[in-house]
Amino acid sequence: MQIGRVSTAMITPFSTDQSINYEMVAQLIEHLISTGTDSLVICGTTGESPTLTSKEKAELIRFTVKSVRNRIPVIAGTGCNSTRASIELTKIADKAGVDGIMLVTPYYNKPDQRGMFEHFKAIANETKLPILLYNIPGRSVVNMLPETVLKLSEIPNIQAIKEAGGNLEQMSDIIAGSHEDFMVYSGDDGLTLPLLSIGGVGVVSVASHVVGSDMQKLIKAFEEGRHNDAAVIHHAMLPLIRAIFAKPNPVPIKYALGKIGLDVGSVRLPLVDMTSKEQQNFDAAWEEYEQKSKNFK
Repeated sequence: MQIGRVSTAMITPFSTDQSINYEMVAQLIEHLISTGTDSLVICGTTGESPTLTSKEKAELIRFTVKSVRNRIPVIAGTGCNSTRASIELTKIADKAGVDGIMLVTPYYNKPDQRGMFEHFKAIANETKLPILLYNIPGRSVVNMLPETVLKLSEIPNIQAIKEAGGNLEQMSDIIAGSHEDFMVYSGDDGLTLPLLSIGGVGVVSVASHVVGSDMQKLIKAFEEGRHNDAAVIHHAMLPLIRAIFAKPNPVPIKYALGKIGLDVGSVRLPLVDMTSKEQQNFDAAWEEYEQKSKNFK
């Protein structure tokens, strides 16, 4: 599975009538490729997948694959809380030509560990596509434990996990217990450097929409043994990352994209845009980061 070091969990741009703005999707793809994104994850949390219809997901997947033109891998979020629906969307994504799929832990149903294992196993058995698991207890309520992940990692096409539980100890257990080809990615931008230090591969990022090049600088500095330089970027980035997640994702990152000239539109209900006061708070974090980033090596 080719994900790279910095994969961007891409937002879904909307027009004023709340339909998908495909012209802006194309512009956003070009922006991300040019600013350090190694691969794209579409129709995920940041892409507001809960508000996208099945038809919209299929169209967005096809359009993205066509627009990327094999320049970087495209990974489609095809998981949901219905195993059958996940299999159906996976088959559509496969036919569209994606390079892999991302499967989130089932939300709302609250399956136990055995249920989660059987869910992912059933989907994996229906496709040859590489699979990126996605553990996000804050949204799905359930936490997929390391022993379940390790068992799933024995299935050949389950090749990586995006860990968004914020638990470095759990990530460490997965890294230590899995075979060397199984990849662990941070689903939290602020844990990118700590995860690299314990053997993680990289990040499936939201912040990379606007700081992708700097995220690549951080990872390069770490890999080259310039740990102090990596730490400088990490510490400078944290306040901005906190601002990006101060409101429900992807509300702030859509606002941030507007600041760099990409009008990706509003969010869909039940999410709402930031207030003027909240925008001012974000602007302060943004301006502080712009000053600090001038000195990155």
